[in-house]
Amino acid sequence: MSLLPELTKEEVERYARHIVLRDIGGPGQRKLKAAHVCVIGAGGLGAPLLLYLAAAGVGTLTIIDDDVVSLSNLQRQILFGAADLGRPKTEVAAEVLQKLNPHVRIFARPVRLDQSNVRGLIEGCDVVADGSDNFDTRYLVSDACFYAKKPLVTAAVGQFDGSLTTLRPFETGADGKPNPTYRCLFPQKPPPGALPTCAEAGVLGALTGMVGSLMALEVVREIVGFGTSMVGRLALFDLAAMRFETLSYGWDEDNPLNGARANRPG
Repeated sequence: MSLLPELTKEEVERYARHIVLRDIGGPGQRKLKAAHVCVIGAGGLGAPLLLYLAAAGVGTLTIIDDDVVSLSNLQRQILFGAADLGRPKTEVAAEVLQKLNPHVRIFARPVRLDQSNVRGLIEGCDVVADGSDNFDTRYLVSDACFYAKKPLVTAAVGQFDGSLTTLRPFETGADGKPNPTYRCLFPQKPPPGALPTCAEAGVLGALTGMVGSLMALEVVREIVGFGTSMVGRLALFDLAAMRFETLSYGWDEDNPLNGARANRPG
């Protein structure tokens, strides 16, 4: 295992409230400094996620989003302001995060993910966090993370509800079975038009802030290694009823990635 980077005097003061936490401390903060997190999407979920990862001292952030800032984003995407309309989200995000924490290295990738580039974009990361807003991207990212052996924190929101889980399907659980994949949780994509888009149905702005912040917490837990893992567990949030619950899910032997009959390329 490579040596963890030391913290400067300024970083010790900046992260003092982490360092005094027994479950993080100096060693955990140094793990955060050494980590590289790839964030898919700089929108409703990605905005608070990125802010808290940068504030937490994650050493390197790669931001992937091909969109530009629009007026309707400003109701929930707290990285951006009215002066940023029409600018690439990754460019604005990088500027804001660098001002928040100059100790963090930021790579802006204003591209659309597809089969040809996804593996290359996540290759150097330690953890991937997917805050995208469509099933095509979620399946693409989760499959790529499986083959690249990258832990994936993935979340989604609806009008007043959200969900969050962590995937490590390239590892084996305590029961001796493979950990579940995203396709164990959602075997099939919904047919086109089955679910309304955010533009059609709307979304509560503060909901994205809450779920995005929980994504940041889960990424930090993955890097530092404390608490109870969200692998095989799905957190569900219903803000209309203010109800929170966690469900368990398991490996499906018929899933095409690590199922009993799956073809697994090296």
